[in-house]
Amino acid sequence: MNKTNRRVFLKHAGVAALASAIPGFSTAAPSAPRVVVIGGGFGGATVSKYLRLWGGDINVTMVESQPLHYSCILSNGIVTGDYGLDRVRLQYDALKDRHGVEWLQGKALKIHPDSQEVTVRTATGRVKLPYDKLIVSPGVDFISPQGNYKAGKTPHAWKAGEQTINLRNKIKNMRDGGTFVMRIPKAPYRCPPGPYERACVCADFLQRHNPNAKVIVLDENPKIMAEPVTFGNAFETLYSDILEYHTNVQVADIDSPAGILNTDIGQIVGDVINFIPDHKAGKILHKSGLVDDATNRWVQVDPITYGSVAHPEIHIIGDSQATGQPKSGHMANAQAKVCADAILRYFGGEQPNQQPSTASACFSPITQDTAGWLTAVFQYDAGTGQMKLVPDSFAEAEEVSKDNYEEMFAWADNLFADSFG
Repeated sequence: MNKTNRRVFLKHAGVAALASAIPGFSTAAPSAPRVVVIGGGFGGATVSKYLRLWGGDINVTMVESQPLHYSCILSNGIVTGDYGLDRVRLQYDALKDRHGVEWLQGKALKIHPDSQEVTVRTATGRVKLPYDKLIVSPGVDFISPQGNYKAGKTPHAWKAGEQTINLRNKIKNMRDGGTFVMRIPKAPYRCPPGPYERACVCADFLQRHNPNAKVIVLDENPKIMAEPVTFGNAFETLYSDILEYHTNVQVADIDSPAGILNTDIGQIVGDVINFIPDHKAGKILHKSGLVDDATNRWVQVDPITYGSVAHPEIHIIGDSQATGQPKSGHMANAQAKVCADAILRYFGGEQPNQQPSTASACFSPITQDTAGWLTAVFQYDAGTGQMKLVPDSFAEAEEVSKDNYEEMFAWADNLFADSFG
């Protein structure tokens, strides 16, 4: 990272990370407010932690259906077998034991804005949790394509875990000279550089272990959506003999068991198909009638607080919100701190910070031992009421390197600790 971009990024990242060390909330409140958090990914874990860290006696209950979280960050290295699923396994122990977050394992079924309750299904039955403030960070859900789509046959592996291992095994066991096909969904989707990163590391793996294989990348977007120089160079040089990259490809339907994609550039047949469907907000937001943007896929929020435009007491952070910021774990972590600060100011009778900023970085492996990076900072613009990209902060690595690859793990581990530690 050059000095100018690193300085701009760190300046704003510091603002986003600290938000406000003293938000004005009194820990001696006679009746502690109740905050319910739905979702235990980077957004939900971070906001739960920082509400307790900054808010003292505030009651925070995090609802999550899974006993632990598998990070999508670093998960492409699992797809290629460079390390195992344990590398991205994140526990909730510190949130519970160190920070006093009440963790409830269960599935949030529906939000009731009028009564300010959430219906949750647990192992022992259904319960209703009342809240003064609700934070929803459910990640993304997927829009099933037309045709005979079976996720187990053509795994997306866009939520780390079982599907990640499924895709790894399919690539590892692909026949000699077989074809690996990846479909990239139309933006916005989770982790803008992620599909191109996966295309690179899978091409690298196949070059080493199945050199007669072929990689076909079908991108519904008109261009590479993140790190265009880095990925463009990799496609045109490192992987030119094995990888075909196509833009603006529309998939009409899929037959997962047969390994067939019918597209506007013809029928594509793959031995292994990594089909990443189009994205939408988490299912509970659709079921609760909170999805309200023009595409009917995301929730409109006020980026000063991340409160829903329709229901300000309900805050949506991470992948499901519609502010135009990238959908990533690092960005969810940043939004969580802005949200936590705004909620604590609210309980303290103060106005929220009127100039919030968020920052996101990403390291992208290109080969088995080299990587590039991307940085972006967003600042609230009062004139438009939107988060705007800070131009000097937006940059990608001038070249891929082994040093970047090593820094990738340090960056990820720091983020893991900040969110879950």
